[in-house]
Parts: sequence; C-alpha cells; structure tokens
Amino acid sequence: MNGFDERFLTRNGLAARRLAVLLLNREPDTRLPRVRDFAEELGCGNGTVQAALRLLEESGAIETAARGHLGTFLVRSERSVLWRLSGLGTLLAAMPLPYSRRYEGLATGLRAAFEEAGTPFAITFMRGAGARTTALLEGKADLVVLSRFAADRLIEEHPGRIALVADLGPATYVGAHGLLLREGASLDAPGLRVAVDPTSEDQRMLAERAFAGRSDIEWVESSYMQLRDLFAQKLADATVWNLDEVQGRTGMGGEVLPLGDEVTRDLSLRNSSAAIIGRTEGAKALAAVRDAVDLSTVTALQAEVLRGERVPSY
Repeated sequence: MNGFDERFLTRNGLAARRLAVLLLNREPDTRLPRVRDFAEELGCGNGTVQAALRLLEESGAIETAARGHLGTFLVRSERSVLWRLSGLGTLLAAMPLPYSRRYEGLATGLRAAFEEAGTPFAITFMRGAGARTTALLEGKADLVVLSRFAADRLIEEHPGRIALVADLGPATYVGAHGLLLREGASLDAPGLRVAVDPTSEDQRMLAERAFAGRSDIEWVESSYMQLRDLFAQKLADATVWNLDEVQGRTGMGGEVLPLGDEVTRDLSLRNSSAAIIGRTEGAKALAAVRDAVDLSTVTALQAEVLRGERVPSY
C-alpha cells in the first residue's frame, strides 16, 4: 500500500472518504455547505472536515475556491476519483437471466450508463425477483433489477430496508404479458390447469389476478424452461407469461390472448416497467447512483438493441 492510500486510513482520511460520498453529485460552480454543517452531518470536528477537504483536493478529486462572504465553491470534481476514494467499490447489480433481447438491451444500457457516470459496475444474473431480493438483503448484491410491480410489493414487504432507486418506464422490463392457451384447450373448461412459476413474483401475481374469481383452477408449478414440455404432454392448459420469453420458443401452436379487465391491464403496465432497488442502509450511495445514472442512456441503448442496431454488450 502506498503512502497516499495510507493517509486515507487516518481519522482525517476516513472523514475524507465519507465526505467524498456527499460530494459525488455536487455540480461544479455550486456553493458548498459550511464546514460546521459538514461537521455536524459527519459527526466530527471542524478541523477534521477542513483536513478532509484538503486531502480530497490533494488527491485531485475536487478543486474549491473561497469567494469571501459568498462561501466556498466547488470549482471542479472528478466523479470517478470521488467514487474510488469513497470506498463504495464496484456496484453489483442482480438482473434476470438475459434470455430475451429486451433483457440484453437493458443490461447493455445499464452498463453503458454506469460507465458514463464513472461508477464501477458489474452484473450478476439470477432467476426470480425473490432470489435477487434475498441477495440484496444479505449484502450479496448492491442493486436489483426487477419489475416495478414486484418492486412495489417487496418495498412494502420489507419496510425501511429496501428503497426504489429508479423506474425506467413502460416496456423496459417486458414488452407485454398475455394468456397462453395450449392448442386444443378451452379457457372456459372446468378444472383449467394453469402453469405458474413459483420463482417469478410478477407472473404469479398476474396469473392470480387473471383468474381471480375462479375456484376451479388447478395451479401447476412450472418454470419457463418446462413450459414447452408441459404443454406438449398436456399437463398444463394455460399460463400468463412474458411474451418476450415465450414467442418463438414454445415450439407449439397455442393461442395468445389478451389479459382482460382494466385492473389486470394496469398491473401488466406496471409489470412492464423495469425498476432498480437497493438497501436503505446505503442511503447516500443510493442517492449518488440515482443522481448520476442517466436513465435516457439506458432506454436509448435498450431500444437500439431491440431494433437490431446495436450488438448487446454487458
């Protein structure tokens, strides 16, 4: 470890790391809070804050200028240096498996947007929103990508532990959901066997809403990969599914039907939006991510991948 790094392990250095988080998204030519305000937020003395600011300046992370009674202004900042010194490290995002072009485009856009923001970023792929959220809560992932529909439910289920970082808007997570009916099956038949993936919060909730009021439904646990075999062997009659995943992959002639009533369509709309969630214990880091990542970059690159104008890269 070199001498420069060792300075950031002192009391003043540790304060500088925490101060770096606060300065991550400060725009150039804006007035900084007073030293005593920083000291109060960081829980340290004025002298420690002044020393921390000097360390950040000497490291090339920031440049400040005193303007008399107007206060101290941030002239320039290097976000990548601030991020490195903050100790936030590489952000690991857990995403669904990239088995649709839409997910590939989403991963491509997220990686590019984080790189643009100067934030180290990596992706791990995990099947099931519940599994990804467990990884988040256990500290094995920093961010989770899932539908806004699932995000709202999980935030409600874990109050004070999970927070919304971003909502990317309709059709960024899935294009649409629909009812898949096996060839030869009738939607009105009593005892309809409906395939449900227990790892997919979105699909399970949509299926329950789509068949609400029917007490004769037989639920058949199934994964996306088992769907073709279940239909071929006539072990399931219908399902609600992400059409991005199913179209062209089931290898059978079934029928795709709309989801139905207004409530279900509203749920489907929220389900189509990609959301990013994180742990509330890292509120400062979440704010830094929220302010730094350009969501328009994500959606623009995703659209290019969907149109075949860009090769997925993640």
